[in-house]
Amino acid sequence: MKITKAKIYLGEINGRRPVLLQLFTDEGVTGVGQAAIDYGIGSTAAAGMIKDLVEAVILGQDPFRTEALWSRMYDDSFWAKGGGPIVFAGVSAIEQALMDIKGKALGVPIYELLGGKFRDKARVYANGWSFRSSTPDEFARAAEKVAADGYTALKLYPLATPVTSDSHGRIRHVSLRHIDRDDERLAVARVRAVRDAVGPDIDVLVDMSAELTTDAIIRIGRQLEAFDLFFLEEPVDPFDVGALKKVSEHVDIPIAVGERLYTRYGFREVMERHAADILQPDIGNTGGFMETRKIAAMAEVYNMKIQPHHAGVTPVSTATALQLAACIPNLSIVELYPYRPPDHYAVVDHAPEYDRVGSYLPIPDRPGLGVELVEERVAPFLWAVCTI
Repeated sequence: MKITKAKIYLGEINGRRPVLLQLFTDEGVTGVGQAAIDYGIGSTAAAGMIKDLVEAVILGQDPFRTEALWSRMYDDSFWAKGGGPIVFAGVSAIEQALMDIKGKALGVPIYELLGGKFRDKARVYANGWSFRSSTPDEFARAAEKVAADGYTALKLYPLATPVTSDSHGRIRHVSLRHIDRDDERLAVARVRAVRDAVGPDIDVLVDMSAELTTDAIIRIGRQLEAFDLFFLEEPVDPFDVGALKKVSEHVDIPIAVGERLYTRYGFREVMERHAADILQPDIGNTGGFMETRKIAAMAEVYNMKIQPHHAGVTPVSTATALQLAACIPNLSIVELYPYRPPDHYAVVDHAPEYDRVGSYLPIPDRPGLGVELVEERVAPFLWAVCTI
């Protein structure tokens, strides 16, 4: 079996720009992957990186030699050593598609290629529900709806503000690493309002998005201790392990980090210094399935849990998270964006999001990744075609 063609899609769905990949083989088996650069700035660069890697390394190769091809992309790209999100998003999308091909060819889900299942379903937390909320009361009312929908865990961004001119529901993060005392009080009040609204039995997760300086986060974090939080995500820059360690020593809340760390090499120091409790590798930018499985195995040694991060802009990223969630023993919880408009979920033949029962998603058992792109939905997004 050989890779003969690739289609790269650069989407535009409600203000997000998902980057999707299809790999084709000479035996008719296809694979799908997604680069996790579909929010923020960089999706065009990620699409270009996929194109460059496919043309330089992947075309004409045997898709079953997944690890060998990963190593070639890592070594031959030059920039992957010490590289960041663009290069590893490209590598990740390609590796996902290779694993999807292998699973389909063998007639098994990807989790069977990674050791088999520990569980048949994964607990999820709801994200994205608060993006139109500003006042504490608005946060509380929105949180009540999430709890009423059956979720037992939810995440919010207390420092962010809604982009009021944006009809798609997006948030703006703090710039210049500074807010005044009134904004600090507002952030704490938002979390208090959510906790009061949902009661003590719902897990509340808080994402700080590395928006403030270390001293400010410690000051706010100490106030947030009263709300029994599940975790405090990205309190400071993820690459500043010293600052991350300082926060973990001064704030009595589990620390989570990882969506902006790449490969096992990027996570190593966080583990060695015990600077976090929950690691959040994104299969779409940290190197793919095998690399994330290695990170999870390393985390076991350091008594850390894994919460697979994903942006949920399309169900492809949800499907990747579920395949990983099935086969790691130290799973914490899985991220989910259940309140996207329907066109986000329509790009695949069956979105895993629609299978939710309460706060759980079943692990798909279809061969490979478990989803297929719907051609008429993604065709308008076609950005590049690579062939032998």
